[in-house]
Amino acid sequence: MRQVPMEPLIVTLLTISLHGAAAVTHSMKYFDTGSTGVPNFPEFVVVGLVDEVQMYHYDSNTRRAEPKQDWMNNVTEDYPQFWEGEAEKCMGHQQFFKVGIEVAKQRFNQTGDVHIYQLMYGCEWDDETEEVKGYDQWGYDGEDFLSFDLKTETWVAPKPQAVFTKHKLDNDKALIALRKHYITQRCPDYLKNFVNYGRSVLLRTELPSVSLLQKTPSSPVSCHATGFYPDIAALFWRKDGEELHEDVDLGEILPNHDGTFQMSADLKLSSVPPEDWRRYDCVFQLSGVKDDLVTKLDKAVIMTNREKLTDMTVPIIAAVVVLALVLIAVIGVVIYKKKNAKRPPSPVNNAEVLEELNPGS
Repeated sequence: MRQVPMEPLIVTLLTISLHGAAAVTHSMKYFDTGSTGVPNFPEFVVVGLVDEVQMYHYDSNTRRAEPKQDWMNNVTEDYPQFWEGEAEKCMGHQQFFKVGIEVAKQRFNQTGDVHIYQLMYGCEWDDETEEVKGYDQWGYDGEDFLSFDLKTETWVAPKPQAVFTKHKLDNDKALIALRKHYITQRCPDYLKNFVNYGRSVLLRTELPSVSLLQKTPSSPVSCHATGFYPDIAALFWRKDGEELHEDVDLGEILPNHDGTFQMSADLKLSSVPPEDWRRYDCVFQLSGVKDDLVTKLDKAVIMTNREKLTDMTVPIIAAVVVLALVLIAVIGVVIYKKKNAKRPPSPVNNAEVLEELNPGS
């Protein structure tokens, strides 16, 4: 039996599902980063994202928790003391991370001054199936240190230095129940509220501008789509109306500085005679949008390094922005407090739990 290549099959299934697909998977991610010895960088930073859009920020220099989107000001309608409480909580966590770095240095037998301790957690929610997924991951100096596996309800220790903590946490059934409850119930509840606050932004649809780019006459032709939202999209090349899988290099979906996204698909044309170019086109599809954006392969519209250098600044600027966003994404996680306090609950909201994550501190 002939085997079907996995990657083309996945792309084909995605392409089919995009037409008329209204369901969206929403996400809420929080990042905490404690650091020591890093020049010109706050000792502690918290960043919160909803659907990859930054909506929350705290740092140890300002000691203030602040909204990064106008729609997050609506949070006080449901949680009147949200921002004051978050600032107080973050200041407490700042001290915890400072101690945590010192404990980690002892475990790794380190004496250097530059170190980074991180936490990333949150949840994903499918607005059609109601399926919920979650994550709770700790890192030290850029490597995984400890994580919670929701399916097995156990902690995973990829480093020998974290094994002691893993065994201790695995035996704490109350803490495991707390983590599971937060990830599967509390986190999705607050995610739904935040999505509702920002629905005019988070649930919008924006079509991209599509360009054909080529470095040299012998280089692949890149079909570049930028400025689309949401990030559930497909971009591919066709020949005579049939989707191509050979001689095509599909790029990843990347964020732009304005909250939209970009992606590209490269087509190798070294063996294609000029008279056959008219048989090729690039197709962009966006979730929930019925009509495709089709761009014919035409030498007259291709932008090159030699002829239109200024036009090439779009992907260059986007690449720089991506690096900046990656830096932001490395910076921290918001941890909510209990619901009856009129603020989202914290998965790490008492001294005993903090001690469990850093025994000996």
